[in-house]
Amino acid sequence: MAELAAERPAALAKETLMMKEIDISYRTMFAELAQRTLDAQFVADFPLEGWFVTVTVKGRDYWYFDLPTPEGKDKRRYVGPASDEAITERVKAHKEIKDNIRERRRMVSTLRRAGLPGPDPFAGDVTKALADAGLFRLPAVLIGSVAFSTYAGMLGVRLPSSAMQTGDADFAQDFAISAEVQDSLPPILEVLQSLDPEFRAVPHQADKAKVVAFQNARGYRVEFLTGNRGSDEYTGKPSPMPALGGVSAENMRFLDYLIYEPVRTVLLFREGVNVLVPTPERYAVHKLMVASRRLTDTLGRVKADKDLLQAALLFEALVESRHGAELTDAWEEAWERGDAWKEGIVNGLSRLPKNGVKALEKGLGPEVVESLLKR
Repeated sequence: MAELAAERPAALAKETLMMKEIDISYRTMFAELAQRTLDAQFVADFPLEGWFVTVTVKGRDYWYFDLPTPEGKDKRRYVGPASDEAITERVKAHKEIKDNIRERRRMVSTLRRAGLPGPDPFAGDVTKALADAGLFRLPAVLIGSVAFSTYAGMLGVRLPSSAMQTGDADFAQDFAISAEVQDSLPPILEVLQSLDPEFRAVPHQADKAKVVAFQNARGYRVEFLTGNRGSDEYTGKPSPMPALGGVSAENMRFLDYLIYEPVRTVLLFREGVNVLVPTPERYAVHKLMVASRRLTDTLGRVKADKDLLQAALLFEALVESRHGAELTDAWEEAWERGDAWKEGIVNGLSRLPKNGVKALEKGLGPEVVESLLKR
């Protein structure tokens, strides 16, 4: 293990963190704000003059919302699965839901002053604009470093801001969901150009007619991803996503694992933005695996180092916040998915910062980690 540690990048090998817990009053406020922002998004998405209906698709019930139009034809919007208790509760209490935007702004300000992180302003603007357009309702998932910034409030620990710096915003959606919801965003380019007219569509390298990303003159990039559907023949090819307003998505290996059963939380920006993010344990294990698959050029190494830093921080946060059982379940699921997954885990673990290795020893057991480091 000492030899493996010596091979890690110096900056990572020295990375240590004494996790500081966030006061319970702020954790409670964060959880309440997440609920209030979901209420607010519900009020904005579903006006009182419309009504909810259930639609059965492949044996499962889903909520939709019918809104009358001047043309006399109802416009139908996807709401969510009827099995989602948070959604169904709000459907039933639709007319009673109240929103206080000033109070939400006060809560965000209080939480930021208490040391909880938020996104950089432009990332916040991008995420809010897409949320207001319905991205997380359909639903898509916020991934990457912007999502990472929400885990401090979720887990009740302080995470360093250096691990959250980014120059892009990444979103993912399951292909089957995109095909089945029978609803769509407005054109995403129009949404982004409402923030910055210099946003342009970036044609996909493998298919110039497809767009999976947008970029402005400053190089800020917004990208859409989906899980690789089966064989590697899809990797590197764009998949049309019917729910994403004419946008396709880049097929990525391991992404289906990352975005399975995402959780609702709040981005601490302006009055709060309700978002869907991967569970922190899946995010951590996924980062461990993808770090070993990065390109070996300078940029690829920088990204891999950041992957490993975020993974180590979350492993430590999960163990210290008593979420070791969830981490164990996520780890075992990834390990059981096949040889490519095992290889990614072992390779990532061999480069993981010491604080992450120690956290895994505590969460999974020292024998498990030691045996993997010897492979």
